[in-house]
Amino acid sequence: MRTASLRKLTVGALSGLAAGLVLTGCGTTAEGGSASEGGGEGPISGLRLMVPNSPGSGYDTTGREVAKVLEEEELAANIEVFNLEGAGGTVGLQRLVNEEGNAELLMQMGLGVVGAQFSNQSEATLDQTTPIAKLIEEAEAIVVPGDSPFQSIDDLVTAWKADPGNTPVGGASNPGGPDHLTPMLLAQEVGVKPADVNYVPYDGGGELLAGILGGDVAFAATGVGEVTESAAAGDVRILAVTSEEPVEGVDAPTLTEEGVDLVFANWRGIVAAPGISDEDRQRFVDAIEEMHGSDAWQQVLEDQGWTDAFLTGDEFGDFLTEESERVQSVMSELGLA
Repeated sequence: MRTASLRKLTVGALSGLAAGLVLTGCGTTAEGGSASEGGGEGPISGLRLMVPNSPGSGYDTTGREVAKVLEEEELAANIEVFNLEGAGGTVGLQRLVNEEGNAELLMQMGLGVVGAQFSNQSEATLDQTTPIAKLIEEAEAIVVPGDSPFQSIDDLVTAWKADPGNTPVGGASNPGGPDHLTPMLLAQEVGVKPADVNYVPYDGGGELLAGILGGDVAFAATGVGEVTESAAAGDVRILAVTSEEPVEGVDAPTLTEEGVDLVFANWRGIVAAPGISDEDRQRFVDAIEEMHGSDAWQQVLEDQGWTDAFLTGDEFGDFLTEESERVQSVMSELGLA
């Protein structure tokens, strides 16, 4: 890359490129009450957790693991997890912002929503939400079908540079999301013009995997956790991962080990609706902090191969502001926002 600021991407220092399922249960509105109604004792009740992406996606997996551990640890009871996909997560973001004051609704989110708010010119933005916690980081994987002729990053790059238009790359992100940022950064690093990249967006990891297996794309960028099982079964091959160190349990080198100077991490967290009380916000933070400290959550991190990257409250809010500024700056630089 041409500048030091674009040489390496980490989740803490991002400077790189840049109607769902039917809702079940009783709906809530801004007048619908508080998650802490009746006092702060006992588990949180009446909570709904929105996943702004498709079932089986990284957001979906994370949100359902969060709900499971909160219930196992008796920090919350009968959480309803539901999907409201569309527009890279901004359909869900708009729904959350519209629910001002509703302390019975949380949204699972991450870096993809940060980029989508700019690429989709969303009226709803993350700075309108109430930050609760950043949970995890996850490396991206560069993946090809199991029967692909590409056996290494070098093989892939050679073909990509020769004919980028006929070397489509898939990802489960809209422009500005992690699966989009990764191949764009990779293109810059290996000498492919980002404007020439044939990027094919999919709405969630399940659809992306089908596209990979069906040969609709030559390769893909996606979260490591979304393809580890398929790689172990031989259905796909992971050519490299974007982390600084190899990912435990994944038989693939890092990009830097392959001579590509790129480190990148996706991240995921949770936000609440605007306008909730300080008491409700703190109750959510306290519950997530207790969940984070549990053996059950530490086991989830190990099982999923996620990196612990915990921030809560104002610290997470500051992080969100920095991420939004950096993503917007780089996307603007490359004409994507």
